[in-house]
Parts: sequence; C-alpha cells; structure tokens
Amino acid sequence: MPPAQPSSFRSPFDAPALIARRGLSSLLTPDGELLDLNPEDTRAILGQLPPPLLVHGPAALRTLELSPLSQPVPWFDLLDLFLFTHPAKPVAPTPRGLAIALGVRVAETVEADLLPLLCETMLAHLRNVADTNEGTKLRALLVPLGKAGWAWTGEVAEAIGTPADTVGAHPYEAVRVWKRLARWEETAPRPAPGSHPVSQRDARERLRKILGPDAEIRAGQADFASVATAAFEPRETLGAPNIVLAEAGTGTGKTLGYIAPASLWAEQNDGAVWISTYTRHLQRQIEQELTRLYPGEKELRSRVVVRKGRENYLCLLNMEDLLNTASSRGMEGAAALLPLALLARWAEATRDGDIMGGDLPGWFGELFGHGTLSGVADRRGECIHAACPHYQSCFVEHGIRRARQADLVIANHALVMAQASWAALAPANLPDEDTAPTRYVFDEGHHVPDAADSAFATAFSGLEAAELRRWLLGAEGSRSRARGLQRRLDDLVERIPSIDTPVAAVLQAARALPAPGWSTRLREALTPKEDHHDQSDKTPDIATDAALIENPSETFLQAIDQQLRARQAKNTRADGYVSAECDLHPLNGPVATAADQLARSLKRLSEPLGLLCRRLESQVEDDPEMDAPLRQRIEALVRTLHRRALTRVTGWTIMLTALQTPPEAGVIPTHIDFIRSDRLPRIRGTQGDHDVGLYRHWLDPTIPFAATIQTPAHGLLLTSATLRDRTGNGDDEDSWRAAELRLGTNHFMNPAIRAALMSPFDYASQTRAYVITDVSAEIPSMAHAFRALFEASGGGGLGLFTAIKRLREVHKRIHEPLEVAGFPLYAQHVDAMDNATLVDVFRTETHSCLLGTDAMRDGVDVPGEALRMVVFERTPWPRPDILHRERRRLLSEGRPSEYDDRITRMRLRQAFGRLIRRGDDRGVFVMLDRRMPSRLLSAFPDGVEVRRVSLAQAIDEIGAFLTPIDTTPEN
Repeated sequence: MPPAQPSSFRSPFDAPALIARRGLSSLLTPDGELLDLNPEDTRAILGQLPPPLLVHGPAALRTLELSPLSQPVPWFDLLDLFLFTHPAKPVAPTPRGLAIALGVRVAETVEADLLPLLCETMLAHLRNVADTNEGTKLRALLVPLGKAGWAWTGEVAEAIGTPADTVGAHPYEAVRVWKRLARWEETAPRPAPGSHPVSQRDARERLRKILGPDAEIRAGQADFASVATAAFEPRETLGAPNIVLAEAGTGTGKTLGYIAPASLWAEQNDGAVWISTYTRHLQRQIEQELTRLYPGEKELRSRVVVRKGRENYLCLLNMEDLLNTASSRGMEGAAALLPLALLARWAEATRDGDIMGGDLPGWFGELFGHGTLSGVADRRGECIHAACPHYQSCFVEHGIRRARQADLVIANHALVMAQASWAALAPANLPDEDTAPTRYVFDEGHHVPDAADSAFATAFSGLEAAELRRWLLGAEGSRSRARGLQRRLDDLVERIPSIDTPVAAVLQAARALPAPGWSTRLREALTPKEDHHDQSDKTPDIATDAALIENPSETFLQAIDQQLRARQAKNTRADGYVSAECDLHPLNGPVATAADQLARSLKRLSEPLGLLCRRLESQVEDDPEMDAPLRQRIEALVRTLHRRALTRVTGWTIMLTALQTPPEAGVIPTHIDFIRSDRLPRIRGTQGDHDVGLYRHWLDPTIPFAATIQTPAHGLLLTSATLRDRTGNGDDEDSWRAAELRLGTNHFMNPAIRAALMSPFDYASQTRAYVITDVSAEIPSMAHAFRALFEASGGGGLGLFTAIKRLREVHKRIHEPLEVAGFPLYAQHVDAMDNATLVDVFRTETHSCLLGTDAMRDGVDVPGEALRMVVFERTPWPRPDILHRERRRLLSEGRPSEYDDRITRMRLRQAFGRLIRRGDDRGVFVMLDRRMPSRLLSAFPDGVEVRRVSLAQAIDEIGAFLTPIDTTPEN
C-alpha cells in the first residue's frame, strides 16, 4: 500500500458531531462538550463552528430549517462513508440504523457522541482492506472523488493510502465500472417445462424442510401449502388454467406456504414459476425468505431472479454519457463525478443493478440528487440493445438470461401484465426476450384489479405524446442526451437500405406530436379565455384550419382543455386532490374536429412504423447467416418499436376514432372515456403549467387481464389476507362471488378453487379499536388528537391521511412537541426521504411516528413494537372520480352504496392487518372520523370490539393496554 501523504485535509474528528432534531438537537463540540440545544441555538452555534459530522445532511438541514446545499457539501455525512465502505448493504439513514448495520451497540437514548464511534468503525474497516484488491480499487476511486471535492477524501486516504500513479490511464478510469463487470454468455434454449403435479404430501414435506426444526409453528401454513398445489395441476384444456383463490389471514405464513409447492414444481418440471407482487417491499421480503430454501449465495443466485421493468436498472451507457459530459466540462462538471464514483463503487457490489428499490440505498437520490438516478436509468426507452458497447455487461440483459434458467422469478404485477399483453400482441415470428411462464403466483392478489386498470388503460396526454416525439426525433436542439430514431438506426440504414424510406416517413409524421414548449402554449391558450367572465360558459372555437395544420396534437390538447374548463364542477368530496376531470361525452364541436384530424395524423405515423417493423423482420428471416449480435439487435429494435411506438399510436388512433360515436343509451359500455388535467412540477421558473389528456379505461379491467393470461397460463394462484369483503351477514357464498367478480376469475373457463385460512392471532386480546367521538374535522382539533394519541402509545404510531394538505398542516403543529417529548415524527411529502426510506427509519426507530397518505398503508410491513398504533384521519372512502362513479353505477348491481362500503371495508382490513405481524405484537386502531358508519365495523376481525369513546377515555385505555411495551422516550 502506498504510504499516505501528509496534507492539510479537514478531519471529521476535529468537527462537531450533530444529531438534528426539531426538539432538542444533540451536539458534540470539538472540545468534547455534549450539548442539548433548541433549533435556534443549534443554528447559531453551527454558524460559529466548522461543518459538522452528521447523518443524512439534507434531512438535518430541513429539520433545522436551513437552506439546502448542492454537492459537494462541506460536512462529513456518515452515509457517504457507509456507501463507500459497505456498498449494497441495507441501512436505515439514522444514527441508530448505522449502528445496527455496523454491529455497534447503541444505548436506548442516542446522542451525538455516537457519531465519532461510527466513523472510526468504518475507517477501521477500510484500514483492514487496504492491502487487498478491494483496497486498490478504493484508492483508485479517490482520484475522481478528490476532484469532486468529497469531504471524506483526506480521511479515507489517511486510512488506505493515496492512489498510485498510473501513467497514461484515464484520470477517471475507476468510474468506468463497465470494464470490470462480469459478462453474460448465451446458453442453450430451455425446453418447455413438464406438467407433473405436486402432491400435497410432498408440498408439506418441503415446507417442513424449509422451516427447519426450530421454526415457529403457524396454524394453517401446511394447509395453505396443500391448497396451493392445485395451481400446479396439469392443465386439461387450452385457455383454461387451473385457478386457486386462497385467502390466508395475516400470520398464516403464506409466502413459504406457496414457495414450497412452487419450488417443487420448478424442480420436477424444469420450468419457472413467476411470483408477482404489487409492492417493492414484498419483492425484497420474498427474496429474503428464499434464503431459507437456498442458503448458499451461488445457488440462490442461480435459482432465484428478481425482475422489474428496464427503467429500474443502472444503464451503463447512460452512466458513460454522464461521465463523458462531466469530464468535458472541467471544474464545472467535477461535482457530477461524486455520485458517479459512488455509483461505480456500488455497481461492483450489487446483486442485480436495481437502483429503484434494490440494494442501492433509497436515500442515495436524497443525498446526491434524484436527477443523477434518472440520468443513469433507461427511463425513455432509448436502449440500443446489441448495438450498445456494454451489452454483455448490461444488468438488464444479465437478469433476462438468468430468468430464462431460474426456478423462481419474482416480478411485479405491472411487469407480468405488460409481458402477457405484449405476448398477445407481438408478431408470431418475433421471439420475446422472456420465456412465457406457465405458472403464476399473484401475492397481494387484492391489487390485481388496480394493476390491470393501469396496465390496460390508454392515455393520450401532452406528456405521453411529447415523450414519444422525443423518443422518435431526439432532443431537437436542447442539451439533452436523448437519442432519436435516426441516431439509433444510422448504421442499419446503410446495411438495410429498404428501411430508409419508412424511417424518413416516421420522422416526418412524428412532428404531429406536441413540440417542445407545448405546456407553455397550453397554458397561454387558456389565459385570455379565463379573463373574459362573460364568456366563461362558452367554448371558443379554436380548431381553425391553420392550427390543425400547425400541430394537430396541440390543437386537440387545447380543445379538450377548453372542454374541461367549461364542464368541470366543484366536487367538495374531492377537496385535496390535485387533478381536475370531466366526462368526454357529449363532445364539444372543436374536440370532435380536432380528434378527427389528429387520428388522421396518427395513422400517417403508424403506417410507416408498421412498414419499418415488417422490413426489419424480413431482413432477419431472409438472412439466415446473419451474425447473432446483429440478429438480436434487430429483434430487440422491432420489439421496442412495437412497445414504445406502434402499439401506443394504434391505441390512440382507435380511441380517437371511437369517440366520434357517442355511447348508446341503455347499453353498458366496455370502456370509460374522460378528460383529466394534472399539474406539472414547478421547475426552472415555470408558472404552474399543467398537462391534459384523454383517458380510456376498461369498465372491468380484469377482462383484458384474463384474456391475455389465460392462454399461456396453466395455473394461477391468487392470494392475499384480504381477498374477500367482510359484510357481517355470514354469507360466505356471497363474499366469494363478490371476490371472484372483483378479481376477474369469472372471466376464466375453469371455476376457481376457493380456500380460506384463518389468522392464528388472537385479535381480541392483542388489539384494541376505537372511533373517537369528540374530535372535529378542523385541523387544530385533529392535530391535538394525533399528538395525544402518539404520546399515549409511546411512539410507534402510523397516521394515515386522505389529503396531503391536511397531513402537512397536522405535521406543522405537532412535530416539535412530539420531538421534545422524545418521539421523532417523520412525514411523507415533508421529510427529504422517499417512502421506502421513511418506512426503514420508522422500523428502526421504535419510538418514532410516521405520517403518510392512505396509499402508504400497503408499503408498511413493520413487525414488533415499532408499529403499535394506526390512526386514520378520515374514513378511507374511495376517491370520488369519474372512474369510480361509472364503475359504482354499472358494476354495483343496483347497490352503489354497498359498492362504496365494500371498497372502504377492504381498506380498513388492510390497514388493521399492519398492526399484528407476530404472535407477541400488540396494537391499537383509531379512527378520528366520528361519522364512520357502524356498517363498516364488520371489516375488523372477529372478537375485536370497536368502541366509540371520547379522546380522553381512549388515551387512558391505550396507555393501560400498551403498558407492557417500553415507551422510554428518545431525547
């Protein structure tokens, strides 16, 4: 190891150490004095001291109400050092979380004197690896990190030494990680799997081996494994898969319950089972559970693959582009080297290159800017596949090839449905990148309708259409690195001259899509109209011939925007939602005219797109001697053209053509068409621009789901703790029928096999539930209730809101007193952390509390005392939008109120299920909406008495009930 060279670098051990809190912050001065300071005093003393040693600088600044700084920052953030020292290792971004990850014992009360110990622990690790190959790589990374102004450069060089001189090497060679990554190799195609069934006895035996002799015995888990085997029976008829609906109460252990027969089937039939989830968290949880079946890292990697959409992974070509841009800008671009160097460090350690919910810490973007992560991901469908110089090192291609040989593929509902839809629409002679599985497990099955609703909807909006123009034409003069179709095909045009004409036609026709600056023109088109109040109820005829010729997409967008402004009505129940919407029919005249012209323009785009695809396909078919890389590239390009452009444009054209025919009275429609406007983010000085679009959703989105998956699938298992509604009338047949209608299993040829397994938990003794009768809907009253309840529970409280504005108002009033009392309060849409990071912090800091919107309830899986109370601000009624209105009217069988109640009860069941995850958990459910009707109380498990009491009485009872839990505050 080269000796460290003396320098004048700042040392973190000479800096103050800070744990910022909204109550009393903890500060260790350079002289060793430990202080507890209020925010004002903390800000004052920090102004007199060197930049501190801390954890999560952006969060600390926001906590102290200080202005954020861009990288490189002057302080020593221990998260930076952790990412450098232990890449791809999970950690909650708090002092306690770091201590747990590093194996450092931590006191119940965490103070700033812990931070130097954490720092020394990581530096000691670096000193231990200094003389290894890893140490050599780390020293090389200090070159770009030092040029970027990384605060830790000097201290790390002191620990591992300075980098050796490498004459002639690129100064940022250490960041070029693609040169050091493993390369995939093609394998022989996997034969089609067999159809041998899995016996119930074998499934139970496999489960017993997975659990081991010391595992917790869960009633019903073996029964669940037996039931699940029905999904792995041989299919008897084409298009008629075996379907199992298995409702397994919380605590049943359903994950290992279906892994047992799924893994057996995969081994016996040499095929893959795809396990699909709705949330990222469950994907990670399933992967962790599979370590019990495959304890060896090598075997786990060969048998199990996590698959997500391409946009979730690090794109090496984009990373190279960013590095080249930073290098060419000299000192101005040096700061951009910092996140790229740390990404390079992570890329050599990651399991699969997933930068969104994988093993890259969720707080990376919070520290270094989310723009970097967006820049290194393929968010715009610009992958050039085999033409990419990093193709054989690509993380996505690695995952695709591993999935072809894996036993178990863990995916998400969106990807599974997209793959099934593509397989149904793709040309028969075009091989797909994924081998279509025959067996599926849909965990979190209650979300299948929501996932299908998103997957099979069609939307023509300004953002969607402008994005396609950008994909086809490129950046059009901006400084963006976006590649257009011409650039992707330049070398192919020389090799395949027949595609030159359709490419030129595509590029010309793409100019009918919204041009750069479309959102500004959309806003300006509305402004003068809104100034004339006497014309507010009229829709101006803006569809002039000149406008149509100029840009038919923008003319259409302006026309539907005008219709929306003329038609929208104030919906008091929708207060707090940011979007506005109106029905498409009856059509305004300008909309009909603009739609007809736009449909014609889109046909002029789809025709050359189709011709281009056909000529590329013909080239592959007519040239059997074509080398494999070129064949793969052309096949991938055709797939991309279909997915990104042709399928989308065809869908838009069908939608625009259909709107010319008004719906027939008395006929139940197949689709729901409406116009919606959404705010665009305020960036670069924009004046609050908005997007507007025409949306088409299936009335019943499970129809296309069933249609696309029933042919390739031989067996499906849909499971959840909340497949059915609990109406309280004791009619199991009615609840199963309603579940089948909602999940769409009635659209399959074979009837579903039904199974229900009860939760092993004693909810009557482990939980309490209250509806508070004396809290009003006013913010001060609501804030007082949240504060009192969180203090009574000793932290561990999750507050769920139906509106972001109300969440922020409550947080503003209670965060300081709660933190003074020792109960840190974190909040979605307030703290500088994403949802996954917030949940990790909440799980780690057992006396903290968390506020989030109602949608957050699915992402919170926190066993133990860290979650001991769930508080609802309001009854979680379904969002009163047009989609819900039409489905409520047409799918409720004449009982719209029951339709609303069913959705609401399901949400309450799902939230209540978060409370108890283990046999020794205790939890309290609180509803602050005194108007919640009693008919919804059947959502709660049998034996749970929901009591309507005053806030004071509830607080007394909660304090007594949770007494066994240690509620020592964290100061």
